Amino acid sequence: MSLWPLLIVWAVSALAMSAVWYVQVRTRNAGFVDVAWAALLGCAALYYGAIADGAFLPRILVAVLAAAWGFRLSLHLLHRVLNESEDGRYAFLREHWQGNQLKFFGFFQAQALLVLMFSVPFYVAASNPRENLSIWMVLGVLVWVVSLTGESIADLQLARFRTNPRNKGKTCRDGLWRYSRHPNYFFEWLHWFAYLLLAIGAPHAWLAILGPIVMLVSLCWITGIPFVEAQSLRSRGEDYREYQRTTSALVPWFPKR
Repeated sequence: MSLWPLLIVWAVSALAMSAVWYVQVRTRNAGFVDVAWAALLGCAALYYGAIADGAFLPRILVAVLAAAWGFRLSLHLLHRVLNESEDGRYAFLREHWQGNQLKFFGFFQAQALLVLMFSVPFYVAASNPRENLSIWMVLGVLVWVVSLTGESIADLQLARFRTNPRNKGKTCRDGLWRYSRHPNYFFEWLHWFAYLLLAIGAPHAWLAILGPIVMLVSLCWITGIPFVEAQSLRSRGEDYREYQRTTSALVPWFPKR
């Protein structure tokens, strides 16, 4: 596997994130960074599917599955960014950083590096030389279907809850949100195992584990759950504390009584 495709993905992502940073300067809405992150990963999947040296089947699976995931997520986030005020997490950072645009620029470039890291499983899977459908590929597609379906359902349930004015200041406990405080994050994490399965048989297949590991670390300790829950506590107070006491943080499970 050549490193050049990875460097190209990073360079394009860095340029794109610079442009999105400028959009954020003009709109004062940093939520566009999430839209760009998902879209860039979708583009990376199409790129690797076209140029990787694997067999046709794994390349087309990566291109179709990963691009569909990335563009669906990007459009979902774009709808939210265009129709709501700036996400509370970024509003908090804007206040904490006192509007320092140099720090925001560094944050956006860090997201470009994350695009590179998360694209590695796509590249590894697309380099798989297996020409025939294997049980691992079938399992990878099944994991992708389950995870994308679950994430889409969780997103729709939350969107429906948030559009009801009577729910302002309340915590969503509808559907999947009764069993996990972040079911969308859980299925997002599960989704990355699809490329680990698709990569089995490829050179350096072990590198595909980077997706699930980096996503889990990011969700649990860096940009995901800690930021979201801090903002939820600020906006919903005791109602969210009760939700924390009774509901699993990530993996869906029955709520405590």
